[in-house]
Amino acid sequence: MSSFLTFEHPLNERVRTFLRIEHLFERLTHFAPQYDAWATRVAVESLLDLASVTARADIKTELLKELERYTTTIRRIADQPGIDPQALERVLSDLQGASNAIQQLSGPIGQVAREDDFLKGIAQRASIPGGTCSFDLPHYHYWLIQPPEMRQTRLEHWLEDLRPAERAVRVVLSLARTSAAPRQAVAESGFFQEALDAHIPVQMVRVGINGVGAIYPEISGHKGRFSIRFMQAEPGARPSQSPEDIPFKLTCCVF
Repeated sequence: MSSFLTFEHPLNERVRTFLRIEHLFERLTHFAPQYDAWATRVAVESLLDLASVTARADIKTELLKELERYTTTIRRIADQPGIDPQALERVLSDLQGASNAIQQLSGPIGQVAREDDFLKGIAQRASIPGGTCSFDLPHYHYWLIQPPEMRQTRLEHWLEDLRPAERAVRVVLSLARTSAAPRQAVAESGFFQEALDAHIPVQMVRVGINGVGAIYPEISGHKGRFSIRFMQAEPGARPSQSPEDIPFKLTCCVF
């Protein structure tokens, strides 16, 4: 186990959606290149989840607005002392490239996967426990035993109009995570809470802890306040709040 663990919690619905998209792409990226048919199954499940998450009519607009907001904010600080102009230009280039990729899409994000009849059949059965067995979906079973290269080519086709969303989310979350420096804090008797300044909207909270003990944080909150309970993981029993004072690193991502 790593000696340092990081946990994140979104404080608005937009960041919540972005984190879910990032999570699904990480899972898909891990399993899609693998040759094993079971790995391909997980990749397809991830793809279906992505198609579902991005089905919202405004996800494309939300991403473009967020990229534009970040661009405006970065341009505003361009003349401040200590700003590296080359690093600034790299960030602006990343933002512009992500925005251009989304604008070039002719339809909604994820439309290719959502309108594919083959994937529709899988999605209809996937909600049933064990519903994607070979006798339920013989066409799917046949496809899964085809050469890995063929499966991966098909996956990439379905992902064509999802890749711009992956790129945009990656840029946005990367900037959010690095928008503030972590500070040391202590949860007295395993509990910590903090009120937030309404004029400085925090997008996400990050908690870093020493991974040696069986402790993890449960984070809850919204744009005005958040709280953290540090829980003890106990085998065979329900987790309970730690009675100890827990030191941790706190980052309030304000971008």
